[in-house]
Amino acid sequence: MNELVVRTAAKDDIARLQPFVHAAYRGDSARKGWTHEADLLDGQRIDADALSAMIDDPAHVVLMAERQGELVGCVQVNGKGDGLAYLGMLSVDPDRQGGGIGRQLIAAAEAEARSTFKATRMEMTVIVQRVELIAWYVRCGYRKTGETRPFPATDPRFGLPRRDDLAFVVLARSLTDKA
Repeated sequence: MNELVVRTAAKDDIARLQPFVHAAYRGDSARKGWTHEADLLDGQRIDADALSAMIDDPAHVVLMAERQGELVGCVQVNGKGDGLAYLGMLSVDPDRQGGGIGRQLIAAAEAEARSTFKATRMEMTVIVQRVELIAWYVRCGYRKTGETRPFPATDPRFGLPRRDDLAFVVLARSLTDKA
């Protein structure tokens, strides 16, 4: 069976998750897919300590998608309170992008946000220059809020900018309406 299984990540998954997320966003491996940041950022996408902190924090849930035991995607959900949740770290194996895994992970993240955090709204941030990715999220039901946020350019934990004009656009959607 070739079914996608989505489950909550545990501490013993970190050794697989960290290099997977990095490969989906940065470096030459990421260039196989269309959602990479390799032309915008160098350095790490996330480290093992940050993943461990997320897994330990009850305000965060990291979901993993596996097909026949192979990691093919992941996403992180953060309960922010007051009905708001944050979707982040959506990663799909670059060789499998375009096959619906991302949409399935978004649906799983939204369900997790509703059930675990009682969220009625989900937001995310995307680097402004990632025009194609922003358009994809819009097709998935997210809308630009008009808000932008600064990129943490001086914090190497988030990567090393290859340009000095990086910023985030904020996207959001209601979790009470059907998409």
